[in-house]
Amino acid sequence: VQLQAFGGGLVQAGGSLRLSCALSGSFFRLNTMGWYRQSPGNERELVATITPLGSTRYANSVNGRFTISRDNAKNTLDLQMNSLKPEDTAVYYCNAYVLQNPSSVNTEYWGRGTQVTVSS
Repeated sequence: VQLQAFGGGLVQAGGSLRLSCALSGSFFRLNTMGWYRQSPGNERELVATITPLGSTRYANSVNGRFTISRDNAKNTLDLQMNSLKPEDTAVYYCNAYVLQNPSSVNTEYWGRGTQVTVSS
């Protein structure tokens, strides 16, 4: 299983960006997916998660500005980021929990990060 994220870039404060993540490989079930971010000198932190049925969870710092979504048919994950702030600058990572087969345990996978830079 591999996760590939793309869509990062440089944007001015107040602008928008959309991140996407595609999951490839064989598996039995794709469970909760999410976006995390890490800025220099800080721990990696949760941005948003979404369950297979669409239940979402957001960090307080992005609630109301970011929207997470997924396409279960295409095994993709998106993050629409609006009203971006300089403090949103970070490397963003997509994350997924996967069951490889019915008897396996939930395994966590990470994609390579994509840089988001918000200028003031």
